[in-house]
Amino acid sequence: MMATPLVAGNWKMNTSVAEAAKLARDLRTALRGIDGVTLVVCPPFVSLPGVATELAGSNIAVGAQNMHHSPLGAYTGEVSGTMLQGICTYVILGHSERRSHQGETDAMVNLKVRAALVLGLTPIICVGETLEERDAGQANEVVSKQITECLREMTAAHVGNVVLAYEPIWAIGTGRSATPETAQEMLLFIRETVAKLAGGSAANIPLLYGGSVNPGNAVELAAQPDLDGALVGGASLQAEEFTAIATAFSPQA
Repeated sequence: MMATPLVAGNWKMNTSVAEAAKLARDLRTALRGIDGVTLVVCPPFVSLPGVATELAGSNIAVGAQNMHHSPLGAYTGEVSGTMLQGICTYVILGHSERRSHQGETDAMVNLKVRAALVLGLTPIICVGETLEERDAGQANEVVSKQITECLREMTAAHVGNVVLAYEPIWAIGTGRSATPETAQEMLLFIRETVAKLAGGSAANIPLLYGGSVNPGNAVELAAQPDLDGALVGGASLQAEEFTAIATAFSPQA
């Protein structure tokens, strides 16, 4: 069984509460006719309830951009997975911006992934190498370690409920996208790595590419056999652009 295509928009630290609600309404209209693709939007925490209300009953799911691994406690400024239940169905974990700016480690991501799965949230786990690591021929080694550590102590059933997003750090927000061939090569390696951890096939696990995805490169990216979707940054803030990307990954395209 092949994975269902998945296109997720990471709005990052953009949009006011009012702007987020309007973007959600625009996307609800624009994406109404797209079938065969799982659609997800991940607004800032403060806008999650409003966006969820705007998208209720639509074909667009809601995700968070992060979560804490503990269900509650003295963690000022954090948001737990239990707080996200009933609002979100997805959560982005281990994004390179959190790894670099907030010092998140693979071990911390592992705790979050495990907590998310227990709560019924689907984690979108981000992995990827720096330009220096790629130029040094270490890309596979780095990504393999990230995957192995983030999925540590999980059963095959748990591994089967995650989404993995390959985001080469050198291509995030830079306008420089990995070539479709480079993305395919790494995603095939990721699928093989996950299959070993799961003790079987990983064909049903959605593998996404993220890193300056836009309407101009989406069709060629979607044509790659191990590329099941996209984690979209800046282009997800424009309803027309996000719709064009989602359309590229639709089986009807």
